[in-house]
Amino acid sequence: MRRAIANLMSRSKREIPHYYLSTTNDFAAAGEWLHRVNRGRPPADRMVPAALLLKAAAVAAHEVPSLNGYWQNNGFVPGPAVNLGVAVSLREGGLLAPVIHGADTLPTDTLMATLKDLVQRTRRGRLRGSEMSGATLTVTNLGDQGVQTVFGVIHPPQVALVGFGSVTERPWATNGMLGVRPVVTATLAADHRATDAAVGARYLTAVDRLLQKPEEL
Repeated sequence: MRRAIANLMSRSKREIPHYYLSTTNDFAAAGEWLHRVNRGRPPADRMVPAALLLKAAAVAAHEVPSLNGYWQNNGFVPGPAVNLGVAVSLREGGLLAPVIHGADTLPTDTLMATLKDLVQRTRRGRLRGSEMSGATLTVTNLGDQGVQTVFGVIHPPQVALVGFGSVTERPWATNGMLGVRPVVTATLAADHRATDAAVGARYLTAVDRLLQKPEEL
């Protein structure tokens, strides 16, 4: 496992000219929406922030399609759909990135159930072959580990990787008033051969905008 990861990540850093961007997003509206949705649900059915973050990442990729696809034969090839690879750490070490196909089209509840099922079966070694191929964009989320910011390494031949940290409370100014708000840091690692930072900035801006209206995701 470590040898395979080492070979792939070494190839990525050797061949792909990465650029990196990050934004800190107000998560208050998303957090309040999650609280309303989860009210009255049993713990096993409650939605976690990761599902909302994945849905925002997928919809933003649909809006900024030049980050959703592959670098092949010295050119960018758009992905046929928004197929999110989700980095999952394994209990014995290493990681895999099973794929949620058409993630931007899934209702958030369905995405949550799919994510939960994939993580469980990934760690049990019960993935199907179709769930291990076809990713057009990978997301890594280390929020449950307490990490505030994660900058990932692109999984070739993809051209971008999105990272999310934990939702934490920080001082935040809104309309000139300083208070404490829940915030989350989103990062982007992107292939400079395929896009420039202005495109990456549009993507992260889209993620932030989508998180402000979670009921529309």
